[in-house]
Amino acid sequence: MAKRPSWDDYFMKITQDVSTRATCVKRKVGSIIVKENRILATGYNGAPLGFKHCTEETCIRKQMKVPSGQRHELCRGLHAEQNAIIQAAVHGVKIKGGTLYATFQPCVICAKMMINAGIKRLVYSGGYPDELASRMLKESEMQVEVYNL
Repeated sequence: MAKRPSWDDYFMKITQDVSTRATCVKRKVGSIIVKENRILATGYNGAPLGFKHCTEETCIRKQMKVPSGQRHELCRGLHAEQNAIIQAAVHGVKIKGGTLYATFQPCVICAKMMINAGIKRLVYSGGYPDELASRMLKESEMQVEVYNL
């Protein structure tokens, strides 16, 4: 009989699956929010609801050659973490005290949203070049873990 995956392995695999729905042309990111080993919300990065998906031709960040981790406001899309938090809010799901799993380290905007939403634990797998986000996560009371398969 195959060994059962740990909860972190299980949820990170689901997070990776969620990222396949992303519509961003630069990076596919997935996120889920979990509490008491139950998935409360999911999110992936892409254009707002009802908007056309981004393309190589319409990506403002690519056109302006904006480096990764900078000038987050120059993007039509929402980040996976933002979409997961918004999905919970739209459906009236309490995420305070939950764990957020993400395929990459959150940016500073997402980190601030997670802190104010009461996320208590963050598990992410890939790096992201946002030093302010790293500093704010360290300063917060959030438990932050880098996931290694």
